[in-house]
Amino acid sequence: MTITDEDCLAETLAFNEQFEAAAAHRPVRDKAPDPALLAALRRNRLGGDTPPVRLEHGQDRVVEGGVKVRVFVPDRVDGVFLHIHGGGWAFGSADGQDDRLWLLARRARLAVVSVEYRLAPEHPFPAAADDCEAAARWLVRHAAAEFGSERLLIGGESAGAHLSVVTLLRLRDRHAIRGAFRAAHLLFGPYDLSMTPSQRSFGTRRLLSNTDTLRHTYESFTPGMSAEQRRDPEVSPLFADLTAMPPARIVVGTEDPLTDDSLFLAQRWQAAGAPVRLGVVAGAMHGFTLFPLTVTDRELRRQQDYLSRVGR
Repeated sequence: MTITDEDCLAETLAFNEQFEAAAAHRPVRDKAPDPALLAALRRNRLGGDTPPVRLEHGQDRVVEGGVKVRVFVPDRVDGVFLHIHGGGWAFGSADGQDDRLWLLARRARLAVVSVEYRLAPEHPFPAAADDCEAAARWLVRHAAAEFGSERLLIGGESAGAHLSVVTLLRLRDRHAIRGAFRAAHLLFGPYDLSMTPSQRSFGTRRLLSNTDTLRHTYESFTPGMSAEQRRDPEVSPLFADLTAMPPARIVVGTEDPLTDDSLFLAQRWQAAGAPVRLGVVAGAMHGFTLFPLTVTDRELRRQQDYLSRVGR
């Protein structure tokens, strides 16, 4: 394992401390928010302080199965990236990262298709996975006609990384679709919803995610399931057969409760026969790419470089 970005560790850790200090003044939620609060949080980016900015470059569409997507198409298209947003399966939206998706589209020369999947707790598992599967199948059938490229890529952050792997497994197991997606880009995803050691031992630190918030998130996404039931490979892809997966870039920070998820997945992915690039970012907390940090700028550039070259 190689840890990157140690030259800016001091900046990253200082930001973590500032985040924890600010979080200490906010009430601790020991249960899911009520519907009114949930609606208010969803109006903002991942429950943040400001609403996302919608760019005119994005096009809202409805694809087969009634699934909504948001599409960005640059002047030149060398591939298609199916993006699945994060937010604990309960927050976020396809238009929550317009600026970043449009930048990725232009720099990596990709048509970007972001999925507006249904959110928990109103729509628990498997609703989100069903929507992402439908969008992926639509791209397999129509990407060439729609965007002029059959070079398909998939990825997302946090819950979106989880759904990306679930989608690849569903394509393989339910539809015998292998090789259509040529690479996966997976940022700090939860791949074991029964909780890996790093999830269980992280504790109550008031960073973007901790042991308690993860437990509440899983209860909302998979209500009524026991830990053993959450080990079902359809729920927790870390337990799945990972043969016939595409090359992947898997990224996580050292101060993320989901560190083990990425480390374990990378090992199993590679052992199953696919190339893996593992990025472990020094001092970075869960969701670090949401914040104005040096490591964020670097990571977004590395993502763009990887997606522009892989699978050609």
